[in-house]
Amino acid sequence: MKILIVSDTHRKDQNLKTVIEKTAPFDMMIHLGDTEGSEAYFKEWINNDRCVIHAVRGNNDFFSFCEREKEISIGNYRAFISHGHMYGVSLGTEGIKEEARSRKVNIAMFGHTHKPCLEYCNDGLVVLNPGSLSYPRQDGRKPSYIVMEIDREGEAHYTICYLENNAMEPSIFF
Repeated sequence: MKILIVSDTHRKDQNLKTVIEKTAPFDMMIHLGDTEGSEAYFKEWINNDRCVIHAVRGNNDFFSFCEREKEISIGNYRAFISHGHMYGVSLGTEGIKEEARSRKVNIAMFGHTHKPCLEYCNDGLVVLNPGSLSYPRQDGRKPSYIVMEIDREGEAHYTICYLENNAMEPSIFF
């Protein structure tokens, strides 16, 4: 199973379209907020009726009908997805970790900071942020996203990927 995880595209969608095209086929796409209305076009851009799409509302999604946060199943895993701004992620991941643990999920996914993050906690919780495809804020300011893959044994693997010159270059493997 292959999952594309993105966030903070802010209606600047060319990089998202490029990533969708280059990453396809995938079984699920998760957008962690601040689409600013582009979620209406995801099905069309993906063009795969079997692909499951999950999107949550970010702090700039004023007119969105997406949920603010939700829990989803990915293979044998339960994930909590949220834009993260309601959990103080700009100051650190403690708030979203606490919420994820209270929900008894395996994975917490958030956006908002525009910086990629992949954190493995001692209790098995995985906390991740794909960064931003439109306005990256980390050193080097490369647009980023995450590809999550579930292998034949049901184990999750994550790759933080960076977009350079409209070409994908996976940069960090875990």
